[in-house]
Amino acid sequence: MSYTNQRLAYGNTLVEIGKTNKNVVVLDADLCGSTMGRFFEQEFPERHVEMGIAEADMVSTAAGLAQTGKVPFANSFAVFISGRAYDQIRQTIAIGKLNVKLVGSSAGLSDFGDGATHQSIEDIAIMRSIPNMTVICPADANETVEATKAIADYNGPVYMRLNRNDYDNVTEAGKPFKIGEPTVLREGNEIVVFATGYMVGLALKAAEALKDKVSVKVVNVSTIKPLNNEKIIELAKDCRAVVTAEEHSVIGGLGGAIAEALRKSCKPIEFVGIEDVFGCSALNYQNLLEHYGLTKEAVEKAISKFI
Repeated sequence: MSYTNQRLAYGNTLVEIGKTNKNVVVLDADLCGSTMGRFFEQEFPERHVEMGIAEADMVSTAAGLAQTGKVPFANSFAVFISGRAYDQIRQTIAIGKLNVKLVGSSAGLSDFGDGATHQSIEDIAIMRSIPNMTVICPADANETVEATKAIADYNGPVYMRLNRNDYDNVTEAGKPFKIGEPTVLREGNEIVVFATGYMVGLALKAAEALKDKVSVKVVNVSTIKPLNNEKIIELAKDCRAVVTAEEHSVIGGLGGAIAEALRKSCKPIEFVGIEDVFGCSALNYQNLLEHYGLTKEAVEKAISKFI
């Protein structure tokens, strides 16, 4: 089945995984209608746990289930699961290297109507800083299907962030997801753009718009951690400048991870992301993206600085 929404792709894929892996269990914090955990609840009610508005309890329960051999997927909005349950994630899941999958829905600015309290613009930075944590940010619904399968098979703590809205796929349907591997979606030899999540599609459009002025390589970085530093260095070595694009704060996210990987290369780097501010409410998603400079034109402008 083809999807254009990451949440639908995730919820339905989780059901398919549950049919063959009887150890998979799903936990929700009063948001299963939004995280799409409800699909799993409908199919396997005995393997779904509704925890109410209590992310810390949910994460602790998931940790206990993991210690009995289960493969728990704990769902909530990205801002809540990365913030409210931080202590439980750090002290129990990460230190213990427990096999818990934390899935943050409505990540970035994608919950456009609810404002700063519901928009996770710092979740990658939080989760990336925790030892033993794997951090995944799929580019689109196609990649979400394969990433969900991959993290179900992976043994260890994982955080995956998902967008709330529909948008076009930019990755190949059915292509197996390999944790830790960046993927070149467009070849180029002058500027390299490392993008993640929704911004991957915008980076591709920006590269196409500038094709007569500069040769731009676009790389989908769907695994933020562990980042394959050697591959990042290799992809950047023949280019004269680097741009990063993410629906996240410019502090501690993809831009920081790429800068760390390239810290000895002395290449100029430009970040496209949310400056050091909180989100706000808007009438629609596109208005909010434009307000915070997360647009094709913003990526073009960043690339153009090096032309």
